[in-house]
Amino acid sequence: MQSKAINYITNMATTIIRKSASFRFRADLLEKLKSNAVRENRTLNNYVESVLLDYIFNEPNETTKAAIREAMSGRNPNKVYDNVDDMFDDILNEE
Repeated sequence: MQSKAINYITNMATTIIRKSASFRFRADLLEKLKSNAVRENRTLNNYVESVLLDYIFNEPNETTKAAIREAMSGRNPNKVYDNVDDMFDDILNEE
């Protein structure tokens, strides 16, 4: 199943104009991007472009947005975890 961003590019009737841009990334981030691009058999440019397109065009629906707002407000009666380790500690230590 293709993402909305890929469908957007695929269905465009006009030519896509690309412009060069130069970015400075943290070294560890750049290495991770390169690693992911290799794993998906894509160029670094293509991989980064697709990640950015997915981020721009895949906005959460209203139900998801409401759930995010609720969780961030602190009104959610369920415990909200800052990291997965704390969550697993609670799960494993339940009696």
